[in-house]
Amino acid sequence: MSIKKELPPYICPYKGDLLAGVDEVGRGPLAGDVVAAAVILDPAKPIIGLADSKKLSEKKRELLFDEICERALSFAIARATVEEIDQINILQASLLAMHRAVKQLSLQPEFVLVDGNKKPDWPYPCDTVVKGDARVAAIAAASILAKVARDREMVELDSKYPGYGLAGHKGYPTKAHMQALQELGPSPVHRVSFAPVKKLLVDFA
Repeated sequence: MSIKKELPPYICPYKGDLLAGVDEVGRGPLAGDVVAAAVILDPAKPIIGLADSKKLSEKKRELLFDEICERALSFAIARATVEEIDQINILQASLLAMHRAVKQLSLQPEFVLVDGNKKPDWPYPCDTVVKGDARVAAIAAASILAKVARDREMVELDSKYPGYGLAGHKGYPTKAHMQALQELGPSPVHRVSFAPVKKLLVDFA
């Protein structure tokens, strides 16, 4: 039986206050934009309960979303569209969304921490942190903002494109989503560069 090893605490080389955490949500879904957030937390206003957004309940994420918006020194939410995802691929679109989020911060960071192992091509001093949303408070805050913002958008898209169940699965390739795609065909918010959607486009042609 394999034992899951805990990653060590991340030690940031930057010790100032203008530290931004960046994360994105929505790389895996077949529909909708990829959304990124950047957050500069206020050391004087700590937020209790920050964690990887995927490990939190929807109610807890919503509460923390409001608290982050109220207490952070600066935050921004940005995206790369479905069209951009199809044009430049999901990895590059994710990096583009993160770049846009940091650029839109009202305070420019002196250092940026990016969740994962890839970073955008930008002028900011930065570091990547694997599993950063579980190890760095600012990245956890960014993951919560991005997750809540994207989930809300998918609920709106569900009313615009009924029948796919977007409000429930948020665009991820669940069994119900795949069945709806088989019956209805792709909608304008589905990513045509993703293999399951591309195949259906051929089938529906």
